[in-house]
Amino acid sequence: MSYAPDVLAILGWLLAIVIAACLLVAAWPQALGLEQAPVVAQVVSMRIGVVGIALVLAIVLLCFVGWRRVRPFVLGVVSLLLVFALVSGGIHASRGLDDSQTIDGDGGDLVVLTWNTLGDEPGAEEVARIIDETGADVVMLPETTLPLGVGVAELLRERGNPFWVHTSWYDPAYGALNTTLLISAALGTYTTDPSVGGTRTLPTVVARPDDGEGPVLVSTHPVAPVPEQMRNWRADLRFVAGLCDGSSSVVMAGDFNSTLDHWASLGVDGGDLGTCRDAASAVGAGAVGTWPTWAPSWLGAQIDRVVATPDWEPVAARVLTGVDGAGTDHRPVLVQLRRTG
Repeated sequence: MSYAPDVLAILGWLLAIVIAACLLVAAWPQALGLEQAPVVAQVVSMRIGVVGIALVLAIVLLCFVGWRRVRPFVLGVVSLLLVFALVSGGIHASRGLDDSQTIDGDGGDLVVLTWNTLGDEPGAEEVARIIDETGADVVMLPETTLPLGVGVAELLRERGNPFWVHTSWYDPAYGALNTTLLISAALGTYTTDPSVGGTRTLPTVVARPDDGEGPVLVSTHPVAPVPEQMRNWRADLRFVAGLCDGSSSVVMAGDFNSTLDHWASLGVDGGDLGTCRDAASAVGAGAVGTWPTWAPSWLGAQIDRVVATPDWEPVAARVLTGVDGAGTDHRPVLVQLRRTG
């Protein structure tokens, strides 16, 4: 008597259970508190890419459906892959795919622009042009040096649109270790506050209004979740979440090197990151990819963000896809915020 078929059936069920568990983690790691775990953190960053891989695997497996001995296993796994694709794709779409929103830079709202320049790659003229065209009041520029920030401010001043420049660096000669914040002079004067600390590997700028009237402005750059930086990445995310502790009005933007999934355990009182809410998701544009520029916006990761405390209502948000050839691998993000309290 042979028990081989029974053994194969048991192995098939066990493998199917393992596959189902892996797909659950890939679709919603928050359910198990794994959203910041190694490998999982990288997988969940690119939801649509993983959905595409799942669909390709489903098609490949269907090629074996004619083999009677493995047909139940094949059909079962294909069903799991299709369910995963629907669930993960639905989660992605629920955050908003609207890439056509209009920003009104001429009204009384606060317009925030963030752009990781990859070490000054676009140049001062291009950055100044975008600020001019969008009417941005606050500009968060990760991987941007003080000389470029000053160059942008000088160009804007010549055009009658003066900005203050604040830069923090760990090595002024290496672009990636610099973060710059530009603030329109119309918002008053601000002073950098180094006492709050900072992100560990890449710098963050925290600036407070001298008159105490405006929001605390933060230009941030948590490190990427590469294997050797996972501990620092988690610490960076806790740090930026701690800046939104409800004690002050805060507008923060930059390259967070993380998505809403990674923030699942960091929200407080209905916020996404501390008490801060992600502006793009609030207005239906949170799933438009900002990195890398070689990937279409529907495929890329949404790691460049603008967040604000609840006293700021998001009005509109847009990822600027028309400057993909500017030299950096990130797209600018533009958000319009309205003060509510």
